[in-house]
Amino acid sequence: MSFENRPWVEKYRPRVLDDVVNQKGIIRRLKQFIMGKSMPHLIFAGPAGTGKTTSALAMVRELYGRKMAVNRTYLELNASDARGIDVVRTYIKDFAKARPPADIVFKILILDEADNMTAPAQQALRRTMEKYTKNCRMVLICNYSNKIIPPIQSRCVVFRFAYLSHEDIKNRVKFVAKQESISLTPGGLNAIVDVSRGDCRRAINYLQSCGTISEKIDQEIVFRVAGEVPPEKIKEILNTALEGQLQLSIKLLNDLIKEYGLSGQNIIKNLYREIYELNIQEDIKLELSKLLAEFEYRLSQGGTEEIQLQALLAKIVLLQGFE
Repeated sequence: MSFENRPWVEKYRPRVLDDVVNQKGIIRRLKQFIMGKSMPHLIFAGPAGTGKTTSALAMVRELYGRKMAVNRTYLELNASDARGIDVVRTYIKDFAKARPPADIVFKILILDEADNMTAPAQQALRRTMEKYTKNCRMVLICNYSNKIIPPIQSRCVVFRFAYLSHEDIKNRVKFVAKQESISLTPGGLNAIVDVSRGDCRRAINYLQSCGTISEKIDQEIVFRVAGEVPPEKIKEILNTALEGQLQLSIKLLNDLIKEYGLSGQNIIKNLYREIYELNIQEDIKLELSKLLAEFEYRLSQGGTEEIQLQALLAKIVLLQGFE
């Protein structure tokens, strides 16, 4: 059963801006808009899973309270689905130009994934934003604000969301695990935080996936579900190759691929994350970075994974000449 269908999810879903974590500066400014019952057009930009859409919906909820009604006081669209100019000229324009109900000051249009909109659609949206500001304020949510055309950016106040801290994600994961009666070891919790990389939504998804396998989640289960390898195994391969033991490093790599079923590019990403933690000279780290970039490109162009990965290890063995 999906977490989204669990009763506790609805019960504990953030209702107000105070429930949005790790974005205190942004929340403080949004509260000022709510208190003044006025706001400009907004752009929420930042990585996935940091609370952009949640903040927009919480702001609407605090602004309208019980008056909150879809298509009457606010409208939420996903620009990944509705990204063409026709949608802007019809659906969005019709909502924006219609006068708001008498008991509210203005309506709000939340446009998620706005950076996926085509350039012509953004040009059409620019005019709609300008012409119907009195009736409707827009909140554009995107991962990359540079993909929003400058005329729209100049009409908006841009809020940049940061990655969530490890402590914030830990607290949320522990809360969900408690509600689901899942036993989470300290190593498993740290592993979920590591593989989520600041994305709370990804952390919850990994927790759900691990929960379907076992009610007791440890580090091994998390790394297997996430398609990643425990750092110590990656470091063992790198250190073995740097010590000049090519055959042993190839055996360790093959065992790793068989055990975790990783692709060549996943292996390289895992190697890259560990090279700067190795106790080796800086010039060797630089050469390792260049090698990984070269072989990642080879794989992206269709190179045979087994040959390319073994060639990579051979190149790493030859780095002994840099010592």
